[in-house]
Amino acid sequence: MDLDDLDIFRCVVREGGVTRAAAMLHRVPSNVTTRIKQFEARLGVALFRREGRGLTLTEAGRTLLGHAEVLLRMADLAEQELRSGVVRGVLRLGSLESAAGARLPPILSAFHAQFPDVTIELQTGTTRAMLRQLERFEIEAAFVSEPFDRASLSSVPAFDEELVLITGRTAPGTGRRTLVAFPHGCSYRQRLIEWLAEEGASYDRVLEMSSYHAIVACVAAGTGMAIVPAEVLDHAVMSTAVERHKLPLHLGRNRTRLVWSGDASPALRALMALMPEATEIVDRPPGRSRPYP
Repeated sequence: MDLDDLDIFRCVVREGGVTRAAAMLHRVPSNVTTRIKQFEARLGVALFRREGRGLTLTEAGRTLLGHAEVLLRMADLAEQELRSGVVRGVLRLGSLESAAGARLPPILSAFHAQFPDVTIELQTGTTRAMLRQLERFEIEAAFVSEPFDRASLSSVPAFDEELVLITGRTAPGTGRRTLVAFPHGCSYRQRLIEWLAEEGASYDRVLEMSSYHAIVACVAAGTGMAIVPAEVLDHAVMSTAVERHKLPLHLGRNRTRLVWSGDASPALRALMALMPEATEIVDRPPGRSRPYP
């Protein structure tokens, strides 16, 4: 498969059309259109659905885009390493908000100091959202919370978190219970639901928030209860306005892991070298060789 064809294809997707892609590639639009049509003919599938003047990716196009991102990134890395031996490029990471806010800053700061030629792009979300982005090749690796389906992923331990239950200062009533949590896909939310089930308690609704600051503020206002990492709570603005309660050990201890698919890039290997917990043996999918030496 011609890397030039993949680059043209990816540029059309990123720029949202042939004209802007042609300008970025310093080509005339007719040349870009011809190359895309020839590429589709060679593959035997349509990559775009043409709707008026716009282009929409087909299912085959979405599949190819994921592979194109990986192949082009690997080609860039190979050329960069052969030319200079210096780790450089872009490292796209996903992370839980708790890790991004409390755990990653010193690691990323140390990484930047050692590898200034690597640009880190960081996105936050729930464990489920991060795994979905990994599957679509939108990110290279992600910090996610156990448990998760690791059948096709390699991983190393990153951090151990202490989780605590928080409630408002006013004693909660015996009737209506509201859970304050991130949207579906958050492992901490699932732990709260499991704990309530073990205690034989029920809840009436889930109030979904998009940040820990909002979660803590809502709990402080007496809206409901939540589970948060203790270290995040320690740094929250309204940490003294809530009551914290210990959870049973099997619910209160949680491990965050760094996960990725395929072989780890030099930049990702460099990041792992700065993580003390990542010195353990790598968990990897059955039948695969070690992702890095």
